[in-house]
Amino acid sequence: MPRFFLSALGALAILAGVILTLGLRPYAPAPLAPPVSAAPATSSSGAVATAPPAIPLGYRVQVPRLAIDLPIDEGDIERDTVVQQTPESFAFHLPGTAIPGAGGNCYLYAHARRGMFLSLWNANEGDEVFISTPDGKALRYIVREIHPRVPPDDVSWVQPSPTERLTLQTSTGPNRTDPRFVVVATPG
Repeated sequence: MPRFFLSALGALAILAGVILTLGLRPYAPAPLAPPVSAAPATSSSGAVATAPPAIPLGYRVQVPRLAIDLPIDEGDIERDTVVQQTPESFAFHLPGTAIPGAGGNCYLYAHARRGMFLSLWNANEGDEVFISTPDGKALRYIVREIHPRVPPDDVSWVQPSPTERLTLQTSTGPNRTDPRFVVVATPG
């Protein structure tokens, strides 16, 4: 059964604020971990900044032209990378990234399987991506960038962004050194 590999940067690197990169086995989504600070950030007013919350239940990602329609659940770095037991039939929100519609970079990942993110490989600029929210809103995004061969150690895609964007990611092959497939969409 396909699973993730952890391309080790190690627990000490996490505590030091280095971003984890993940390898993969066949058709695993290989999410990237967000930066983790050793100490909470503070604003100029002295207030402690908090990490973005987990995504609430009830969100879905849909790419009509590609027949993608998946519920979104909160990713779990331990489960998805260390234990290598990522569930199927979901897209996962990378912990620490923005919630859709709240501004910033929302990073979603899923297996490259039929009915999941495999058809993401056929994305075109201009494709519509919808995020359904628990309160019934439909957030519309437009695919602006397609990056079919992102090196596994390129963690720039999970970084916070000054403007709202949706980053979708899946795998391209069975080895942890295989590139990732990344699609970036912005509100449209």
